[in-house]
Amino acid sequence: MRDTSNSCGLPVILCALFVALPALLSAQNEPSKYIGPGSCAATSCHGSVKPIAGSRILQNEYSTWIIQDKHSRAYQALTREVAERMVRILKLGAKAEEAPKCLACHALNPLPEQRGRAFEISEGVSCENCHGPASGWLGPHTTRSWAHEKSVVLGMHDTRDVIHRTEKCLECHLGTKNKFVDHEMIAAGHPDLYFELDSFSAVMPRHWKVPREWEPGKAIEDAAWVGVREWSAGQAVQLRAAMERLTWRAKNERFDKKDAWPEYSELSCFACHHALGPAKDSWRQEHGYAGRRPGDPAWNNSRYAVFRLLAKQIDSGNAQELDRQLLAVSNEMSKLNPDRNTVASAASAAAPLAQRIAERLAAMQYDQAVALRMLQRISDDAENVALADERAAEQAAMAMDSLYIAYSKEAKPANAAEVRTAINALFQQLENPSSYNANQFASSLRQIRAMLH
Repeated sequence: MRDTSNSCGLPVILCALFVALPALLSAQNEPSKYIGPGSCAATSCHGSVKPIAGSRILQNEYSTWIIQDKHSRAYQALTREVAERMVRILKLGAKAEEAPKCLACHALNPLPEQRGRAFEISEGVSCENCHGPASGWLGPHTTRSWAHEKSVVLGMHDTRDVIHRTEKCLECHLGTKNKFVDHEMIAAGHPDLYFELDSFSAVMPRHWKVPREWEPGKAIEDAAWVGVREWSAGQAVQLRAAMERLTWRAKNERFDKKDAWPEYSELSCFACHHALGPAKDSWRQEHGYAGRRPGDPAWNNSRYAVFRLLAKQIDSGNAQELDRQLLAVSNEMSKLNPDRNTVASAASAAAPLAQRIAERLAAMQYDQAVALRMLQRISDDAENVALADERAAEQAAMAMDSLYIAYSKEAKPANAAEVRTAINALFQQLENPSSYNANQFASSLRQIRAMLH
C-alpha cells in the first residue's frame, strides 16, 4: 500500500515557496527603505523588557537601546546650548537639530526616496543606522530557521563580522568623505574623535548575546576571547580607515571641496593644547621632540602606537612594511608644511597592509599566551606609548583593560584585584587632559608589568 502520510504536505510546501519566492525577488529588486526603530519594538521581536530564555537572541535589544544606549539620545545632544553655539561659529545657517552636517551622525536621516515612513528625527541613532534599511529583510528575517546570510543579501549590514561592524562604527566615529569632524568643528566645540571597538561596545552597552549562538545554547565563538578579537581586529580596521581618511584629505577629496591642508585634526591636539607652566616642570621639554623640529605639531599616531606591538607579534612580514610606511607618514605629517603627495602615497600603501592584518586577526584563535604577551609588550613599551600622545595613552589603557579582562577570566591570577585597580588608575590619569603627565603614566604601566606573571 502506498504511503500517503505526506501527500498533503508537499503541495503546501510548494505553495509556500511559490508565494515567498516572488516576495523575495521583489525585495531584492526594489530599492531598500528605512522604516524606523518602531518596527523592531514589539515584545515578541526585540522589545522584551528582559532576555527571553531559550532564544538564540536576547529579544530585548530595542529596550536596551532606548533605555541605556547613548546612541538613542544622540539627537538630544544637538538641542543643547553648546551645539547651538557651534552652529553659530560654523555659520551653518540652521539650528543644530536641523543642520544636515550634524544630523548625518546624530540621527537616522535618509534621503526622502529612502524613507519608508515619516521619521522622528528625535529617535537619534537607531537600529537601521547600524543594521541597514530594513524594508527588504524585516519580514523574512522573522521566519523560523531563516539564515542571517539571506538578510545580508536583502540589505542588512553584516555586523556579526567584526571587520564590517568596525567599519560601520567608524563611519561616524572616524568619518567618511561625506561626514567627518575636522579641526574647524573641534575649534567650534565638537569633541575630538577617538575609538576602540571593545571598550566602546561594552559602554554602549552590548545589546547582543555574547557569545553569539547558531541556535539556542550552541555558541559560534569562545566567549572568553570575544573582547580580545574585537579589540585586535578593531585596531587594525581603525588604522586602515585612518589611512584612507588621511589619503583623501591629502588629495582634497572631501565632499565640500574645502581645501584645508594640513588638516589639523590629523595632528596631536595636545602638542599645542596643553597646560602651560614653568619650563622646569615640563615633561615635554624634558624629553624633547624626537623626529620633528621643536614647534612643529606632531602627527597623531595613537591609532598605531599600541597596535604596532600586536602587528609585529602576529604578522611580522606585513608589520615590517606597515612600520616603514607609517614612519614615512609620521615624518612628513610632523613637518610644518607636509607634502600632500608623499603623505597620500605612504598612507594609501599602509591601508591594505592594515587590512590584511585585520583579516588575520578576525580569523585567528586567541588564548592566554597571546593576551599575556600583549599585556607585557604594551607595558614594556611604556615610555614610547606615554610620550606619543594622550590619545595613545587612552588606547593603551583601553587595550590593557580589554586584554586583562579576558586573560584573568581564563588564568584566574591571585593578584587580579590588584591589577584591576592599577588598570583603573590609568583611566583616572586621563580624565583631565590638562593634567596628563607622560612620566607618571609610563611609571604606572611599568608597575602593572611587574604584577603580570
